[in-house]
Amino acid sequence: MHRTPARRVAVLAAVAALGLSACGSESAEQPSGGGKVAITVTGQPPSSQAVERRIFDADVAEFEKLNPDIDIVPHEGFMDPKTFSAKLAGGQLEDVYYVYFTDPANIIARRQAADITDHIKDMAVVKQLQPALLDIFKDRNGKVYGLPTANYSMGLLYNRALFSKAGLDPDKPPASWDEVRAAARKISALGNGTIGFAELSKNNQGGWHLVTWAYAMGSQIARQEGGKWTADFNNAKVKQALQLLKDMRWTDNSMGDKQLLEATDVQRLMGAGQLGMYLGAPDNVPVLVKEFKGKYEDYGVAALPGSGTLLGGEGYMINPKASPEKIKAGLKWIDWKYLAADRIEPRIKQYLAENQPIGLPAVPTPDVYTGDTRTKQAELKTQHANVPEKNFASYLDGNTKLKGNLEPPNAQQVYAVLDNVMQGVLTNKDADIDQLLSDAEAKVNSALAQVK
Repeated sequence: MHRTPARRVAVLAAVAALGLSACGSESAEQPSGGGKVAITVTGQPPSSQAVERRIFDADVAEFEKLNPDIDIVPHEGFMDPKTFSAKLAGGQLEDVYYVYFTDPANIIARRQAADITDHIKDMAVVKQLQPALLDIFKDRNGKVYGLPTANYSMGLLYNRALFSKAGLDPDKPPASWDEVRAAARKISALGNGTIGFAELSKNNQGGWHLVTWAYAMGSQIARQEGGKWTADFNNAKVKQALQLLKDMRWTDNSMGDKQLLEATDVQRLMGAGQLGMYLGAPDNVPVLVKEFKGKYEDYGVAALPGSGTLLGGEGYMINPKASPEKIKAGLKWIDWKYLAADRIEPRIKQYLAENQPIGLPAVPTPDVYTGDTRTKQAELKTQHANVPEKNFASYLDGNTKLKGNLEPPNAQQVYAVLDNVMQGVLTNKDADIDQLLSDAEAKVNSALAQVK
């Protein structure tokens, strides 16, 4: 399941604000009668997402038919910030529950997930998962507490139609930040309210994107020494990124006058054909088409210029109080529903039957594999593609050369602080970058001091 960045950030922000204080929780459902094992699972899309809901419910029915000894009790939603903390504390946590990549470390430390190390030894797909993604669900001793089921990395999303109008080659997107700046100038010169490049700067989304800029420039946001986290972004690399944004905003006038934007704002502009570029993951593209009336052929995604990118994703963990039978059933569901190699083609055909896009990175099959499974996945997506795969080739090729970095500890508090830096640069022509970073450094250090 792929959500728009706006929803993702809002959910993460609220989740981070909740204290995960419980040290365990009882499994919410008892086994069904007749020898069946009943497991509650999160991840059922809301009824407003009709296509995704139909696919999920059909999968539940098929899985139960193939596994008559297991009863799946689906719960709508993913990680609801209004209920997640209460579930943990009140013993109502589902048997199989959804997490973002930012969550497992704290969950493991607080013993809020079952150790599945011995249970996954016979799961063939585990050997085909990218080691770096599986490591997210491990403790310091190498024990495994969950499985990754989706992965994304930030890229440069661009409007191919505007590139052509501005005399730029849409098949050769910018490969450096100087090229991004030059392309933004040409696109904004088209007039009629066209904006070359847009950036987010509120509701924690500006901070989230500034972290992406930092990684692209080769900086980190925080470093850990002797078990203590400290800020690590007040440096020349991040200053370079901010100076570039300041120059694009005030010298080039290629970012438009309206600022304090969030994800839906830039998506609306891009869908309307008024925006040339913004930072985003490929899962933005279906949003542009479905919600803002864009066309798949008009969009491309390139890898971020620079040396790194922000890596994110999601997975599933299991209730620490789940019985061995429930753990076994839960892992069978996670494997079959999200990961099994022999389900890649059926999953693609499900989406085709619903007139959904095939050929986008990570949609509808997750970008979590390596080895033979990854090769098979790529071949099948090419075989069944109904959107132009070439529009995303530079993203896939370029990402192989970039270092993937996870979000910093206490991410949402860090993002809230860094929002102020982005807002300062984009709304104040005379903003002092050194002062903005110095002020932010002190506040981020306070947020990082809370990390245990």
